[in-house]
Amino acid sequence: MTRGIRNNNPLNIRRTATKWKGQRPEQTDPHFVQFTAMEWGFRAAFCLLCTYADKYGLRSVEQIVSRWAPPSENNTESYIANVCRMTGFTPTMPLERCHWAVLLQAMARIETGKMLPMETIMKGLEMTLPPAPPKGGEYIAMSDER
Repeated sequence: MTRGIRNNNPLNIRRTATKWKGQRPEQTDPHFVQFTAMEWGFRAAFCLLCTYADKYGLRSVEQIVSRWAPPSENNTESYIANVCRMTGFTPTMPLERCHWAVLLQAMARIETGKMLPMETIMKGLEMTLPPAPPKGGEYIAMSDER
């Protein structure tokens, strides 16, 4: 079983000061976050993609993967080529949020060696969305707490 599968962290998100929703209370892996379920790992990955796009302007496979899997730690060019082969995206194609589930499925396959179900990925995405408003009510602003 690969580390990403064992940790329910299919994108191998590194440990930082960030306390993620769905993070296991006890973290025994010294380098990578451990989540209680795979959906929480995908949720964290979607949150990171939002930061990449909104804060850093990273929108293409090439830009995203170069930050996610930098050449100092990975064969980034091979990673980009494999993501593009699996998704049909070109390296410099600007991706919209509607592309992210497919992108993360390909990246998770590279990280874990397994093709994880789109249903699990979509549950992670849904967990990033605010809850539906009460019947007849309005949305209430939510903090960006992770």
